[in-house]
Amino acid sequence: MGVYVAVRGWLECDEKQLVAVREVISSHEDGHHSHGWGLPRQHVNWTRYVFYGADVRASALDGLVEQMREIARIPASDDDGDRVTGLFLVSHEVDGMTEWQLRNGRLVVSPGDDRYRYLDE
Repeated sequence: MGVYVAVRGWLECDEKQLVAVREVISSHEDGHHSHGWGLPRQHVNWTRYVFYGADVRASALDGLVEQMREIARIPASDDDGDRVTGLFLVSHEVDGMTEWQLRNGRLVVSPGDDRYRYLDE
């Protein structure tokens, strides 16, 4: 049957960066796990949000990690220097929860906070 990992979270970017985010997502199209990405039907105001939620086979997780790293490297699109940011909670059936933060052009992985353990019950 395999081991699964629940991945859920979001990205925040501007309109120009959203174009690049969509390109990264498209370049990783796999006909299965890539369907976990979603966008609002219509954006409200200035921040663009992109959501991901899926139960992913642990064996496919490396591909998603690489995708997140590519997204994190998307440069700022204007003079204010804001990069794509994001927060994801990742619950591994065996290894427990981790937190993925996209910030400062990197994917930062750390242990999940106990406050979010209720999501795995």
